[in-house]
Amino acid sequence: MNLASRASPRDLFAAIAASCAIAALLPGPVLAQQSFPAKPIRFVVAFAPGGIADTIARPVGQKLTDRVGQPVVVENRSGAGGMLAAKLVAAAQPDGYALLVTTTAIAVNASASKEAVDPLVQLTPVAIAASTPTIFAVHGSVKAKNLMEYVRGVKGSRFTYSSAGVGTTQHLTGEYLFKALPGLEATHVPCQGGAPVNTAVVAQQVDMASTTLPTAFAYIRQGTMRVLAVASHARMRLLPGVPTLAESGFPDFEDRSWIAFFAPANTPAAIVQLLNSEINQALRQPEVTERLSTIGLDPQTLSQGEFAEYVKNEIAKWGGIIKTTGITPN
Repeated sequence: MNLASRASPRDLFAAIAASCAIAALLPGPVLAQQSFPAKPIRFVVAFAPGGIADTIARPVGQKLTDRVGQPVVVENRSGAGGMLAAKLVAAAQPDGYALLVTTTAIAVNASASKEAVDPLVQLTPVAIAASTPTIFAVHGSVKAKNLMEYVRGVKGSRFTYSSAGVGTTQHLTGEYLFKALPGLEATHVPCQGGAPVNTAVVAQQVDMASTTLPTAFAYIRQGTMRVLAVASHARMRLLPGVPTLAESGFPDFEDRSWIAFFAPANTPAAIVQLLNSEINQALRQPEVTERLSTIGLDPQTLSQGEFAEYVKNEIAKWGGIIKTTGITPN
């Protein structure tokens, strides 16, 4: 016989009343987070399908669906260098059901414009997912051995290059490098996300892409795109034959684009911590780690507090670069 069967109706009523009294003392967010998630979660991706943010959002979303028992819906809302999606999520209910999936662009925008969404004030940093260096790639038919040979010899110092949008790190890195050397005339062609950057090169609408390996991987493997330089201090494991910028005669500069998740400001701390833990667990799954690593993404995980500090440092870093170079994103 269990204890409940021996309790009197008066005892049971007293116990229920006590539980209700305790629950009444709990703030609303605590009660809400106890049942979180109770409905689908939206991943609002700041760039077009096929970009690095989208490449992260889909496998993580699938693993999160499996872990929490609620579907994760991926919604691409590209525009304004990632600011369109950032503003949408910043205005959403702070309940954990709308998460922004974006890139380093959010730190660049915040450091350059008072009109941009502040990721530390209007949003809550949740989790970082991965990073990858910028690469400079051209059409597969190009025979130049490195970036300097191409822009000085093949193109005669006048060329066009595409990036994922005005104010993205790929844009700023291109402007910084190409304006650092006298005589180069580089015209920037902004695109709506990473995928269109690469198709513009493949279709020979622009001369060069300031892009990332994960988004260009299929074209590089097919031979329709060719990488001439990587914006990192050391060569990439997946591109051992491609020289760094320093090896190509450019300044030794590193630009690693990161991809991360943000919630609206004032999202309950317990929900933010839960999302951080679940996203980190999804990223640690062997199949996810392998999938990302094989296309040039370096998976990484940080606690929520560590990631918030990382974002703060990134805003300061890019603000310094913008101030030093005089390049101001529109």
